[in-house]
Amino acid sequence: MIYIFNEFFYRPLFNALIFLYNSVSFGDLGVAIVVLTILIRIILLPLFYKSAKDQAIMQRLMPKIKEIQENHKGDREKQSKAMMGIYREHKVNPFSGFFMLLIQLPILIALYQVFLKEITAESLNNVLYSFIFKPEIINYQFLGLVDLSQRSLIIVVLASLAQYFQGKLSLVKNNKPARDLSPVEAMGRQMVFIAPALTFVFLYSFGLPSAVGLYWLTTSVFSVIQQIAINKRLQVNDEKLVEIDKKLHHKI
Repeated sequence: MIYIFNEFFYRPLFNALIFLYNSVSFGDLGVAIVVLTILIRIILLPLFYKSAKDQAIMQRLMPKIKEIQENHKGDREKQSKAMMGIYREHKVNPFSGFFMLLIQLPILIALYQVFLKEITAESLNNVLYSFIFKPEIINYQFLGLVDLSQRSLIIVVLASLAQYFQGKLSLVKNNKPARDLSPVEAMGRQMVFIAPALTFVFLYSFGLPSAVGLYWLTTSVFSVIQQIAINKRLQVNDEKLVEIDKKLHHKI
């Protein structure tokens, strides 16, 4: 299992980082990390869009789902069948977010391993493909300002702020007072503040190198931009959501 992880995830990403370092980063490891992170997120973008679309449909279907739960609260089997019927009708997978996480997980772990471990002569000799040029030195100074091998408070603060804005954008908008929120909705609001705090603790208190923080910052900023674009696309261009909104408005 470890061999499969190393050969199919860690090693390709390590080589991609060194290739980018050699070719497009002007000898700046931080630039290579930013470019690699963006490329990975672009590759995964269709999965993020599918998950965001399913979540948007689920939000619109929530009144109907609650109605089904109330009508069949004494019969779990009928409740499950009715809800599965709703999911099939609107071609939505309620577990798409979980499946997307499972698909991402090995890639994310491999990226953390690449950025967490120091790039040494031994790793370059043992992990690098034969067709990738081996650099003589690795410049850990990001833009000449931050040593990526050391902890950086600036990077950690920026990563935490980006995490906060990402959470705000992904939060379901509603005007209900706090007392009327469901446990899931209340937890979602709390996570907007909890997630950035955990990010700060994880990156700073554990003394992780700034290379990890720079990856976290880049992926959070990309997520903010991505969420804005996805929200706009879902609101304007997605016929399925418009159809659901029309049906719900007609029933009201």
